[in-house]
Amino acid sequence: MIKYWKKFWTVTKVVAVSKLHQMDTEEEMCGICGFTGYRQDQKTVIERMMKAIAHRGPDSEGSFCREKITLGFRRLSIIDLEDGQQPMESADGNLHIVFNGEIYDYKELREELETFGISFCTHSDTEVLVNTVQQYGEKALDKLRGMFGFAVWNEKEQTLMLARDFFGIKPVYYAEIDGHFVFASEIKSILAFPGYERKVNQKALEQYLSFQYSPLEETFFRGIYKLMPGHMLLYKNGSYEIKTYFKPKLTPGQWNHKTNMAQLRSQLSEILKDSVKHHMLSDVEVGAFLSGGVDSGYLASSSGADQAFTVGFDEGDRYSEVNKAAKVAEKAGLKHHVKIISKQEFWDALPDVMYHMDEPLGDASAVALYFLSKEAAGHVKVVLSGEGADELFGGYNIYREPEALKKVAWIPFRLRRAVRKLAAKLPDVKGRDFLIRAGMKVEERFIGNAYIYREKEKAQILKNKVTGPSTQEYLRPFYEELEAENRGSLQDMEKMQSVDLNYWLPGDILQKADKMSMAHSLEVRVPFLDKEVFDFAAKLPKEAKIAAGTTKYIFRKAVSGFLPQETDERKKLGFPIPIRVWLRQDDWYQMVTDLFTSKAAEEFFRTEELLQLLKDHKDKKADNSRKIWTVLTFLIWYDRFFATCSKGELVTRLQ
Repeated sequence: MIKYWKKFWTVTKVVAVSKLHQMDTEEEMCGICGFTGYRQDQKTVIERMMKAIAHRGPDSEGSFCREKITLGFRRLSIIDLEDGQQPMESADGNLHIVFNGEIYDYKELREELETFGISFCTHSDTEVLVNTVQQYGEKALDKLRGMFGFAVWNEKEQTLMLARDFFGIKPVYYAEIDGHFVFASEIKSILAFPGYERKVNQKALEQYLSFQYSPLEETFFRGIYKLMPGHMLLYKNGSYEIKTYFKPKLTPGQWNHKTNMAQLRSQLSEILKDSVKHHMLSDVEVGAFLSGGVDSGYLASSSGADQAFTVGFDEGDRYSEVNKAAKVAEKAGLKHHVKIISKQEFWDALPDVMYHMDEPLGDASAVALYFLSKEAAGHVKVVLSGEGADELFGGYNIYREPEALKKVAWIPFRLRRAVRKLAAKLPDVKGRDFLIRAGMKVEERFIGNAYIYREKEKAQILKNKVTGPSTQEYLRPFYEELEAENRGSLQDMEKMQSVDLNYWLPGDILQKADKMSMAHSLEVRVPFLDKEVFDFAAKLPKEAKIAAGTTKYIFRKAVSGFLPQETDERKKLGFPIPIRVWLRQDDWYQMVTDLFTSKAAEEFFRTEELLQLLKDHKDKKADNSRKIWTVLTFLIWYDRFFATCSKGELVTRLQ
């Protein structure tokens, strides 16, 4: 057994890609995994875990085994296959790292480390990262500018350190299984570890039905957890502790009131320019996602990218932004690739989408993103994407609601509360929702950009009694913390923005961006979610976000020079998906009916309630499309991960 105590590396190499030009950069999106403790089958187990996430890194793999640690790595190489192979060790040989992500300030950090006498063997940011951790320990996290999920084994101290980036761009999951601490970039890699017994976390389902994603630390797989954004975990001697090293907090009170809007616009323009420049560092071509909106339009136009990628639907202009995106592409001189998604292929992709998501996601735009990533991956390995701009700069239309509610602020709240109760009994007529929301505090009415099922509605459709907290109870500590930290100075719009930054952004937006792109071995970079950009955005006053009848006011001003005027002035639309139309058509109606009467549906839901939701939607008595979709995607996810046969009942029905 001596061979298991010795260090060894296994690397499978592929033919190197040709380099467009030599730069001192090493960019790679990858998959990491590993576990503590000795096993006779260490090598077999780590290979099985790596295989489960091969799509994250199809170019090569590497593993590292010692008596008390096993590390695995799958690599999507962007440049220089011979340089920067992982796992990698620190200069003194004590630390061993597997790293998924990109460190944008690694050149500056390298120069700093060289002053301490540390020498480097590669040009990779991975080597800079492991030596930064060696030099500064946990404080190294404060020095990083980038996106990352990494694990570092300290041989002398026999400790394992996990860390996830500031906003949750890259994922990290972990579990304790039969005395082993197991971690990976995706849950399916942990599922490949021997001894894990798959069970559904009922409390995750309860929250999911409201949020359309699960905000809980414990995932839908009982006993498997996600490391939250801005957190690090230290494992030692069979136990672990988790620490928060970063939390996105808005600090509008720090705004310099002498600074006018013109100055803010100029400052933001320079900060965005710097972030985009850092995100474009690569030895392969970088493309851009292009929706036709302001965020992606700015990135595609300002970055110097040559190719842009758009998807749409053949269901009229309401469900396709292709023409709007084409105008941006034409102005920027971009080669524009367009994929029109048919109703049938959208449906057929659902099992694969839910498999790659790891956990259910009730956001239908994830399917569109799956096709968008597939289209882009046929041309480039790297793309820029606009995630984060709405959360940082106040881009969602719902953020304007507090201003609208001020029209009735003169009415005593107790009276508004009474009117709310009366309005709730009215039919769904125009103005009803406004009266209801006017009688609620922001802490009661806002849980994020999605609010699918209310508490009574959840209780009606779930077969088992709700045992977890309500959504409001779940978020109450967060709202109370906001109040305490800011001494009541945050306005309602800023509270809403804070909820989205801490929950909606990592739980929905970034989760689908990572999983759908990596399903096709595509690296996605998000220049707006840069620490330097956030430091500026956090101090912006509300007037720089919600103004002149629009959202993202100062951001629009800062980027307007790169966009056609009609794009700059466009109202926020999101990613329009025609599921409300398709669910009223006979073919989809029948297929969903079949799913809602399946054994899986009967296990978790009152199927008669589900069928009523579906019927009311088809009869146009209500728009239940999002409620239907949220349940539908859960059922398809459940079938992919919990079916007892190779092809589950629901997948068979889908086909």
